[in-house]
Amino acid sequence: MMYMMHTSRMYDMSTSARSTYHHGQLRQTLVALALDAVEQGSPEDVSLRGLAERAGVSGMAPYRHFPDKAALLEAVAEAGFDALRQELVAVDNPADARAALLAFAGVYVRFAVERPGLFRLMFAGAPPTPSEGLADRPSIFGLFMRRIEALVPSHRQHDAFFACWSLAHGLASLLAAGRVRQPPSDPAALAERIGRMLLDGIEENRA
Repeated sequence: MMYMMHTSRMYDMSTSARSTYHHGQLRQTLVALALDAVEQGSPEDVSLRGLAERAGVSGMAPYRHFPDKAALLEAVAEAGFDALRQELVAVDNPADARAALLAFAGVYVRFAVERPGLFRLMFAGAPPTPSEGLADRPSIFGLFMRRIEALVPSHRQHDAFFACWSLAHGLASLLAAGRVRQPPSDPAALAERIGRMLLDGIEENRA
């Protein structure tokens, strides 16, 4: 049901964006249409000329905004990271770092399960760097690190970060790829339960 809601929202976004491209929003339209294509199929199914046809513009029009397909898919991935970041910010709890980290794990895994095509695309390219517009807003990994800093001594924070991210990303990747034979009915709840086990071990060994 949640996946259908995401798909419906993306369709609404793509059709709305397509109807307004005459007002200088062709770039947004192409990103929205490409996002819809990735969610319905895979990045391999995306083509600039195909998107131009769906947007009702000439085959060369997309090249005014994107030099090639790779640049367009990079923009789609950036939109995915921004969407995930917003969901993480929505459940953040600066007053309770443990609760925040557990909520982060649930959101991260649910996002991957509900939007597997986008999730795979997001992590298919080079990792983002501080120069890519991340300094003025909390990054996904920055959010994790800030809460870990409140729970773990400084000399163990780096390892704790990788432990938490590995758990969330590993479970998310397995579920998104359909590698779990009996997937849980509530992936977010499973992520939080496993996260609780990990944090119990981290907090018991704070030295």
